[in-house]
Amino acid sequence: MQRRAQREQPERAKRLTRVLVCAAAVPVMLVAAGCSSDSGSDDGGDKAASASASASPSPTVQAAAYRTLPEACGVLTKKTLKDLAPKAKSGKQGSSDDVASRASCSWSSLDNNGVKGSQFRWLNVSLLRFESDTTRGPGDKLAKEYYDKQVGEVRATPDAKSLRAEALAGTGDEATAVRYDLKKKEGTFKQQTVVARVENVVVTLDYNGAGLAGDETPDADALMADAKKAAKEAVLSVTKANGPGAGAGSPSSAPSGKASGRPSVTPSDAASASASGKS
Repeated sequence: MQRRAQREQPERAKRLTRVLVCAAAVPVMLVAAGCSSDSGSDDGGDKAASASASASPSPTVQAAAYRTLPEACGVLTKKTLKDLAPKAKSGKQGSSDDVASRASCSWSSLDNNGVKGSQFRWLNVSLLRFESDTTRGPGDKLAKEYYDKQVGEVRATPDAKSLRAEALAGTGDEATAVRYDLKKKEGTFKQQTVVARVENVVVTLDYNGAGLAGDETPDADALMADAKKAAKEAVLSVTKANGPGAGAGSPSSAPSGKASGRPSVTPSDAASASASGKS
């Protein structure tokens, strides 16, 4: 019996050792499994966030309706030019680095009647097209902002006398006609300015007239009627230049252009402009 007990003691010791080793191994396995589970969860979250970020759409804006401008010196018919500037031989095109975005043309007419005096007329048409921009907004919105600014500047013309402004229907999406008198050394000039917006294009038409060397001052109502007629033709030319279905297109991000208004011009101003190459 004693020898049997002695034999069983080493066996029990071996079994106890195996139990202790296994018990110690279990926490290690649990810790390893827990770390592995946490690591996988973090990787999944990072991948989901990355996928969500890559799926976010980039900013877009509706493409501008009109993508080009007509040739500035061809926006008015020959008949209209004969009525407004009868002695003008041809139009003088303004300088531009991008005629699809900005263009202008002017006509100067002097009907010299010698000792009986002279009739002077000056006509200018400026065209400015705005592209849609993802930062600044759609082209028609930018054109609207410029239109409002242009009208405000005309109405604030220094030294303008008897200024009157009126909304003009049937000329693009919106239009304003402004008239005033401007006294210069050559005489009193009757200035008519029509600012019109059609979609993303702003048309500014300036027309002034004066009786020089004692000739009669032209009738402001007649000049304004001619200016309104010419402005409608210019707006129609913009529409025709872009063809039917203008405005369809994909979102755009092109920058928009800038331009400034046109002041009244006298015979001496016109001569100076011609010499310097400005319209």
